[in-house]
Formats: sequence, structure tokens, C-alpha cells
Amino acid sequence: MAVNHWLMKSEPDEFSITDLKNKPNQTEHWDGVRNYQARNFMRDKMKINDRVLFYHSGVKPSVVGTARIVKTGYPDFTAWDPKNKHFDPKSTPENPIWYMVDIRFVSQFAEPIFLARLRTVPGLENMMLLRKGMRLSIQPVTAKEFDIIVGMDSV
Repeated sequence: MAVNHWLMKSEPDEFSITDLKNKPNQTEHWDGVRNYQARNFMRDKMKINDRVLFYHSGVKPSVVGTARIVKTGYPDFTAWDPKNKHFDPKSTPENPIWYMVDIRFVSQFAEPIFLARLRTVPGLENMMLLRKGMRLSIQPVTAKEFDIIVGMDSV
């Protein structure tokens, strides 16, 4: 079965690559996504062993490492907890709206690969991340784009 490639964004003060690296088994569920297209990617498209570029959004947007999908989409239980910041009263265990996947840490880059640098790299011209106005927190990435970015870590 073919492996898919993804870019997953997180605010580093909310959940960083270091947070993932320090989790038990270096694994965590990717919860709190409240965009239907991103939800559909997790629910319908992500598979075990798919590869992930871990992206820190915010002040210094950059790709900071890699991860793998280790559990396919399942209902995001944070939507059911009124005390959770991701609570959604329309989502219930009987009729879940939101989904999440589990990811496992693979690597942390020696240095962040900043968005400004990515914009200058041949082969990334059509990358979804680099499109004007693209704010989606989970995005497909081609295998070529993934390999180019991972290769930049060793340069």
C-alpha cells in the first residue's frame, strides 16, 4: 500500500515537536482540529505509516521534524468535554463530528527550516503550504516535496 505524506501544523506553545518527543512512546493523539477539510484528511485519508512533516506555525513558521501516523482516524473525544477548549456541543459519542489520529515522533531537525527558506527551494513551487492564503492545519504533501524538505535537514 502506498504511503501518503502530510504536513501537520501546531503552535509550538500549544504542542511542539519537543512535546511529542517527550511523550511516553513518543506518541500522541492529534486533537482539536476544527476544520472540515482537515478532519476529512484524518478521518478518510491518513493511514498507518503515513509520513508527516511537523510544522510550527506562529511567529517563526518552520518545519521542525518528522513523525508517522500510528493510529488511523477515530472520534476526537475532546469535543465532548465541556471543560476542554476544543469542546463542540454538536459533537457527541453517538454522532461524532471531529476526528483525530495518533502520531509518533521520528526525528527533530537540527535547525528549523523556515517558511521563507522553503519559498526559495526548487521543487517546492507547487507545495500547498506555499500558496497564498493557505491556512489549513493539515495538508497533503507529495513524496518529492517531503524528500526535498527532509533532505534540507542534512544540508
